Amino acid sequence: MNVKAYFDKDTSTLTYVVYDQTTKDAVLIDPVLDYDPASSKYTTKSIDKATDFIKSNSLKLHYILETHAHADHLSGAQLIKQDYPTVKIAIGAKIKDVQKTFKHVFNFKDFNENGIQFDILLEDNSTLAAGSLSIKTLYTPGHTPACVSYYINEDSVFTGDVLFMHDYGTGRCDFPGGSSEQMYDSVKNRLYTIPDQTKVYVGHDYLPGGRAVQYESTIAQQKQLNPQLNDTITKEEFVKNRDDRDKTLKAPKLLLQSLQVNIDAGNLPTPESNGARYLKIPIRK
Repeated sequence: MNVKAYFDKDTSTLTYVVYDQTTKDAVLIDPVLDYDPASSKYTTKSIDKATDFIKSNSLKLHYILETHAHADHLSGAQLIKQDYPTVKIAIGAKIKDVQKTFKHVFNFKDFNENGIQFDILLEDNSTLAAGSLSIKTLYTPGHTPACVSYYINEDSVFTGDVLFMHDYGTGRCDFPGGSSEQMYDSVKNRLYTIPDQTKVYVGHDYLPGGRAVQYESTIAQQKQLNPQLNDTITKEEFVKNRDDRDKTLKAPKLLLQSLQVNIDAGNLPTPESNGARYLKIPIRK
């Protein structure tokens, strides 16, 4: 099993192509559609890097795997699917809970909140086969209620916004439905129970201290070194520290744009009578 990582510096997001060089089987995790809020224009430069790699290596792309409905970038899943129509987009089944929340936030009266926009809704401990790649879904809520981690070939786990690098910490827990208590349980009772040698691939890297981008850790390193949630930190300590830190954080700059696209499996809004697409931004007092 091989992993090719792509870092989007604008959103600090990692996208991964996971593949078998021998069998050519591949999956794509958390693709980013580049979006500039000032001009309201998007480009495909990030997803093009991943798809160019897939094409140049003659890989067979089976699935696009979303770790959750992201609040900091738009998903590129649907644009990729235009070029790979047989590819299935998969996400944790609890996306339905997130859809219900944000259907109300955006007043999407006709929005279907049963997850039908996605090709596959994954249950906890379910397994997908992508040729030689065996992908086990681990429910790891906390950042959002629908977060999952993907444990592939019992070799590597892709944690999305749950665990970050072992010199940084965990994802925030202050989004609707998020929970620092659930985050602790997801990490300590789920991720930290898989073998220590398992590689950990994170969903973001924020370059602490100005270091270069990093994205690969191990369960052993996380348990020993993670400053926010290592083996010595109690649930009470983590919850207090996480909640206190979250109170100081600003909302992601693409929060509203991202969520209305991502709860719809990366579909951009339907064009209106003038041919233009419009995002919906609530105004708050």
